[in-house]
Amino acid sequence: MLSFRFSQEAQPGWPEYMAQRAAKAHDPRLQRFFSAGTLTPDMPIGEVPMVAMDMETTGLDEQRHGIVSIGLMPFTLQRIALSQSRYWVVRPPRPLSRKSVTLHRITHSEIAKAPDLEEILDEVLSMLAGRLVVVHYRHIERPFFNAAVKARLREGVRFPLIDTMSLEARLHRQSPWARFRRWMGRPPVSIRLHNSRLRYGLPPYQGHHALVDALATAELLQAQVANHYSLQTPIGNLWY
Repeated sequence: MLSFRFSQEAQPGWPEYMAQRAAKAHDPRLQRFFSAGTLTPDMPIGEVPMVAMDMETTGLDEQRHGIVSIGLMPFTLQRIALSQSRYWVVRPPRPLSRKSVTLHRITHSEIAKAPDLEEILDEVLSMLAGRLVVVHYRHIERPFFNAAVKARLREGVRFPLIDTMSLEARLHRQSPWARFRRWMGRPPVSIRLHNSRLRYGLPPYQGHHALVDALATAELLQAQVANHYSLQTPIGNLWY
């Protein structure tokens, strides 16, 4: 089992941050979200309620591009609550590009009928509240969601999360074996969602659908913990 601890790039005191934001938030939806608090870093991962989150976006820059769909999949390490999952297509602030339509298969007509993010924000925040968010590549979901909320409410929203891509990077990009591979001139091991799942014998899914990718991420974390951690691993060792 992996027992070493990694430095964290985000908030070192998430419970304190959430309490501060609960006291200072102006929008009632954000007040409710932050008031739900967060889990303590010493809580065992096996006891934590989680929600896998995936977004499809029109690009990679949260300041210039927008969210086009959101998938949420509640789960624990014991079970995945498929019946409680949610999926939304949302209208981005700018028109879709041809490349975006080809990649995500979300059409102009779907976007034309879709709500703005603010119309579903209360539902999204309610599903995130009190749960630990799990994503594959944290540099998309958290910054895009924060930027989108800030553009609409003039105050952003941040939260702790587990990044399954970063967990794979710890194993395959930052380990002594990974450094030896680089020294030997071998290409780095892929830590993309599809390739990461294959290493654990998980079935291949069609990518670039927010709800399917949320399910894929939830299953990947279950496999990662089963193979490399334990149910008693503190979430403070895993979150960012």
